[in-house]
Amino acid sequence: MNLIIVLLTAALIVNCLILILLVLMQLPKKEAGSGLAFGAGASDALFGSGSGNVLTKATKYAAGLFLGMSLLLGMMNSHAAKARREGVGQLLGTQVLPVIAPVAPPTNSQFLQIPLTTTNAVVPAPKSTTNK
Repeated sequence: MNLIIVLLTAALIVNCLILILLVLMQLPKKEAGSGLAFGAGASDALFGSGSGNVLTKATKYAAGLFLGMSLLLGMMNSHAAKARREGVGQLLGTQVLPVIAPVAPPTNSQFLQIPLTTTNAVVPAPKSTTNK
């Protein structure tokens, strides 16, 4: 999939360059611009009088191809990114987690076997020092 994306990207770059050249070679609607700079009929002499029709059709096809390849590359890149995210999710999901054994709840007999220490022993109340 990555190879196809790289090849389509290279083809899109070549198509962009061709489209730029085709647009720059177009004859202007009015004879203003480069035609006046080189003489009145310079653009007709350079490209011919019927070159506008061929260049116009080639520009339309190149623009349509550019649009189609751009949409196709966008969808392919989106699909590839989604596949990468799912691959990472699967890798994270297959990790082996340590299993902790459940602890059994204490029974009544276990409570009776708890030794008395100073931390859990009941301290008797102090005797009163008053005389009777």
